[in-house]
Amino acid sequence: MSGLTRWDPSARWNPWKELEEMEKRLSTIFGRASVTTGGEKKEAIAVAEWSPLVDITEDEKEYLVKAELPEMKKEEIKINVQNDVLSISGERKYEKEEKDKKYHRVERAYGSFMRSFTLPEDADGSKVNAEYKDGVLKIHLPKSEKAKPKAIEVKVS
Repeated sequence: MSGLTRWDPSARWNPWKELEEMEKRLSTIFGRASVTTGGEKKEAIAVAEWSPLVDITEDEKEYLVKAELPEMKKEEIKINVQNDVLSISGERKYEKEEKDKKYHRVERAYGSFMRSFTLPEDADGSKVNAEYKDGVLKIHLPKSEKAKPKAIEVKVS
């Protein structure tokens, strides 16, 4: 809603206008503003904050965290394990704008990021290791020895 305005008895209530205003507000919250000009809807060029997508899987030996970090160098990525929390942080820098290029759309997000995950009780944070290849960071969190199932032989006397 846009502030108070003088009541005009000849003006008609337009529910579509209010819906459009709500859409604009929601779009800005999620980082992508839409612009309406002359009844034609266009999408504004906006660089949103980003957070890399992550998959976490588990097998009998370890937990595997895969994070998508395209066009980043391994030196720009930091991994930290402290107080049973795994943190991945870094910064993807915006490409240098070139004078002879005209940008029509910028959808990829840039800037600093940080993702944190609480380690499961059976993960051994002291033995974490990582590898980075083709824009995918793989973090291996081995399970602790006490968490691994052990077969106990029962002796019959």
